[in-house]
Amino acid sequence: MSKPIALQLYTVRESLAQDFTATINYVAAAGYTGVETAGFPGITPQAAAELFHNLGLTIVSAHAPLPLGDKEAEVLDLMAHLGTKRLVSAWLPPETYATVDSIKQNADNFNAANKIAQANGLTLFIHNHDFEFGTVNGRLAIDILREHLDPSIQFELDTYWIQVAGQNPAAVVAEFGKQAPLLHIKDGPATRDGDMVAAGQGVVDIPAIIAAGGDNTDWLIVELDRCGTDMLTAVTESHAYLKTILK
Repeated sequence: MSKPIALQLYTVRESLAQDFTATINYVAAAGYTGVETAGFPGITPQAAAELFHNLGLTIVSAHAPLPLGDKEAEVLDLMAHLGTKRLVSAWLPPETYATVDSIKQNADNFNAANKIAQANGLTLFIHNHDFEFGTVNGRLAIDILREHLDPSIQFELDTYWIQVAGQNPAAVVAEFGKQAPLLHIKDGPATRDGDMVAAGQGVVDIPAIIAAGGDNTDWLIVELDRCGTDMLTAVTESHAYLKTILK
């Protein structure tokens, strides 16, 4: 099974802040063919997009705020400069998933943002952490959310945080099917506070996750929120591991 592999650039945020260009060159040399953006320290989005293009890196998607209110023009400008059509909402506060009413409000906000995204040729994605898979009134918060979402909204499933929440990430990926064409791949002890490690060096069954995604997966996106070893080394090792199981 062949799948393209991208890097979520939040992974290398510290290196990017020191030398954006050198870090992106390192990512390309490690074998990644795509990137997912999450900020542009010391560089404009336009210059970053040119750098990515020159290195043959696809801009798979961008983590950005919802294009609502005073953020609408800013986010739409960013997406236009980058040229990617996948807009990912990376995070909403955990407390907004604490009650049924707050989850419904999240859905309303996502639906409103989705209308604006669609009007501008964009696809809205939701990225999860662990709290979306917590229990509210005996049900998973994510299930309540999905009941109230426009079905055209897609998901970028963070498979590690699903396991931290006590769920089976491969089963969740299979359940979401075509609604989750982007998968975040990371590894570690699958505890909320434990340091992450290079893919293949922790407890997550990554081959099962990839198999569950099958043809529904467009991109595998490596992301390490933090790491107990050198981050750039882990970035290289993660790509090398994924290539071995994608043969």
